[in-house]
Amino acid sequence: MIGSLDITTLQQLWWVLASVVGSLFLFLTFVQGGQTLLWQVAKTDYEKSLVINSLGRKWELTFTTLVLFGGALFAAFPKFYATSFGGAYWVWMLILFTFIIQAVSYEYRKKENNLLGTKTYDIFLFINGSVGILLIGAAVGTFFTGSNFVLNEYNQVRWTHPLMGVEAAFSPFNVALGLFLVFNARVLGAKYLINNIDFSSAPELETRLRRACLTSLICALPFLLYVLIRLVFMAGFGFDENGVVSMVDYKYLGNLLAMPIVLGLLLAGLLLVVYGVIATAFLGGRRGIWFGGLGTVLVGLAVFFTAGFNSTPFYPSKYDLQSSLSIYNASSSHYTLTAMTYVAMVIPFVLAYIAYVWRLMDAKKIDHEDISDSKAY
Repeated sequence: MIGSLDITTLQQLWWVLASVVGSLFLFLTFVQGGQTLLWQVAKTDYEKSLVINSLGRKWELTFTTLVLFGGALFAAFPKFYATSFGGAYWVWMLILFTFIIQAVSYEYRKKENNLLGTKTYDIFLFINGSVGILLIGAAVGTFFTGSNFVLNEYNQVRWTHPLMGVEAAFSPFNVALGLFLVFNARVLGAKYLINNIDFSSAPELETRLRRACLTSLICALPFLLYVLIRLVFMAGFGFDENGVVSMVDYKYLGNLLAMPIVLGLLLAGLLLVVYGVIATAFLGGRRGIWFGGLGTVLVGLAVFFTAGFNSTPFYPSKYDLQSSLSIYNASSSHYTLTAMTYVAMVIPFVLAYIAYVWRLMDAKKIDHEDISDSKAY
């Protein structure tokens, strides 16, 4: 059955799979969002320990999903992986560095006689949750604004900007998208902590988290509106039946109108994110993370689908339009995609295992017993 699929179907299928993984990563950034809330909502060492140990149960999932996203792109769309990671390497090195210091912080922040001290590691966690997510958002923004590269006849990449990818962080659209992801991660982080912590010994922490959930959404809205308005009115990159790339007026608006399901995903996702905040900040609910998490996944899918489908190069070059990469000219061979699709059939079992382990970890809410354990973060 799978072996009979044509290469176009396989290319589209793998863009969907990569988009799902990337969208799940956006949901899991509640860890990074919670890290940026640490200094705002935790006023005592006890409250900090509750927050850190709650997030510490899940931080590896975020990093693992990011690696999985990169691996899926490497296997399914190797030309994109080679172009982006081989050309814009400084921005990817900075993103990787923020995740390295996150891992070091969780491992050493509570070690006796550690060299840097707990406060330094808390700063590292804030950097990972703010700078790291901002740069990832800026990198995703280049799917719409374009990047500074050119490919020769041997597909060797030459980056035409001396900042080697960091210049993406100076585009207003990219920065706005990155800041929206930062504040949305804070919204998700507050929701997750409310769902995961036993506040019987720290009721004021719960109050601050509910307030932070609302204020983070308010901070996110201006950046979200800017991104949506620019996306609707900006000229975008498109290619014709011969693969020739050109600039198209209102391209991404046209994509949303041509793919009503994608438009529906975007609107439904935004509504779920907002409802999750209302349920958390005003209705006293504890399950807002699931509404906000599902909403974030749907918005992520809409973003990736808008960037990659409907004759749209998902990694456009603004220096040389014909070097732009689409899911059709950047993919692996039919044989490789077919083999990967067979392997991908185990994904539902992996997801089921993750859900099972998640349920076990959250069967008991974080309380004073967890932070006094010798393995506490």
